[in-house]
Amino acid sequence: MKEEFLLNTGSTIEEGRLAKGGSKLTDEYTKECAVCEMNLADFLAMGSPDRVKITSRDGHSVVVYAYGAERLFSGQVFMPRAIWSNVVVDPETFSSGSPLYKGSPVKVEPSDEEVLSAEELTGKLYKLQKRG
Repeated sequence: MKEEFLLNTGSTIEEGRLAKGGSKLTDEYTKECAVCEMNLADFLAMGSPDRVKITSRDGHSVVVYAYGAERLFSGQVFMPRAIWSNVVVDPETFSSGSPLYKGSPVKVEPSDEEVLSAEELTGKLYKLQKRG
């Protein structure tokens, strides 16, 4: 079973509709954006988990809903560009001011932890940052 994947992020139609419509704090936004789409074979090899924990190279992690799809290559995962993916995107900007939204190495593993809403995740991250 693979654990190391390349994370690609991007806007989706529904993510954009909800974000631009002011719905970032709704359950609908969480269900649309707190997701990790995986190659179907990778997803099945992982045991078809309902949720996965995604961890970046620098140790930041987030739990999101998971599902398999045949449109992705093995070893790659996709997340809509939102707070959940921003937690684990490689922050290196190479002086461009924009992080690497494509091809960030991440670890993906099944999880029993709950998926946090945008509000809950923001609160958790803010508390961690204040301590550090």
